[in-house]
Amino acid sequence: MPDLLRRAASTFQQVINIFFHFLTANYFRRIDNTSPTSQTMKHIVILGGSYAGICTAHRVLKQATKIGPLKITLVSPNTHLYWSMASPRGVVPGQLSDEELFQSIAAGFTKKTAGKFEFLLAKAESLYVEAKPVGISGGKLLDYDYLILATGSHTRGGTPFKGLGTTEETKDVLHNFQACVTKAKTFVIAGAGVTGVEAARKLALEYERGKEIILEANPSQIASGPTILENSPASVSKYALKALANLKVDVKLSTKVMGTAHLPDGREELTLSSGDQISTDMYVPTFGFVPNSSYIPATYLNANASVIVNEYLGVNGAKDVWAIGDISDIESWQYITCD
Repeated sequence: MPDLLRRAASTFQQVINIFFHFLTANYFRRIDNTSPTSQTMKHIVILGGSYAGICTAHRVLKQATKIGPLKITLVSPNTHLYWSMASPRGVVPGQLSDEELFQSIAAGFTKKTAGKFEFLLAKAESLYVEAKPVGISGGKLLDYDYLILATGSHTRGGTPFKGLGTTEETKDVLHNFQACVTKAKTFVIAGAGVTGVEAARKLALEYERGKEIILEANPSQIASGPTILENSPASVSKYALKALANLKVDVKLSTKVMGTAHLPDGREELTLSSGDQISTDMYVPTFGFVPNSSYIPATYLNANASVIVNEYLGVNGAKDVWAIGDISDIESWQYITCD
């Protein structure tokens, strides 16, 4: 698992490096004039307060003296960065505190950025590419010279493996999820990617060690393919399968959840692609991310609502606009994986 995470982090860093190189090489060249007052201040607006947006803001600010006069405005509905990579561990009660899972965004930018950085607690609501303003909550328009779309994605099932709106909204969903985990004795986890596999492992580790709640039926890992972690080397998938088997996790391969129904006793009844029906205290879908792109005109989106970008992450047909992270159509929605 650690090797997989390192590869994912390395890929993400390479993308940021490519983006930053293109940005600085082609758009923010230092003006050949020794008088700073003769240079035009450039306004860079970054939408999204998670990994991609925050990392990009820090990276550009570090190079500000080489770029020229600029100001970055980071717009996000969440006051804190949610450490979603650790969410499979965080959903288990008592594993991680809110203070460990949520870190203040504004506090991460030092006084050295005074005058060069502003954090706006707001949500992107509209985008006008030709006129270059972004519509944000409160009916305000925010003008930009350069725009970076980094609003990410959310889980289709509303599970707390990604941020879900404001920081408080994410915390509420997380706490409710943790309460359900405490009460549940059986789990079905659908989706055999990194998040699903790690969630199954964390639950099995926690409740195998003499805790009050035992997984009586063992957690079940539903995988739609012939193996788990399908995008990983075969050796990694084999190792993960063995590790789950040692923890008595029942792995069902080539199986999909086709439908769910609430039972009178509060449990969930799942209909599988095999035609079988199983009931569980807690059904945990870990697949199906949805891009947070509702504010972007449809002409810039593909059929999955991801932003269409070129090889430099520039938005097709939109001058001075880039899309990075989960929201772009060439980056994996799971490049930021679980811990």
